[in-house]
Amino acid sequence: MSKNKEASSPSLKRSWFQELKAEFSKITWPAKESLIKQSIVVTVAAVVIGFMVAGVDYVIEIGMKWIVG
Repeated sequence: MSKNKEASSPSLKRSWFQELKAEFSKITWPAKESLIKQSIVVTVAAVVIGFMVAGVDYVIEIGMKWIVG
């Protein structure tokens, strides 16, 4: 197989770690307060949905026991 001409250019011979560092510098990280608020919202939503699923499961269990007998 022949190598791609772009792969032989000097600019693409940077190490993987240098490229990774460059990409990480482009990331816009959220503020600490925003991150905490969003984490709380996600946690509360997961707990609420978990209780909803457990409630539906319990109702289905009672209904199946009533049907089966």
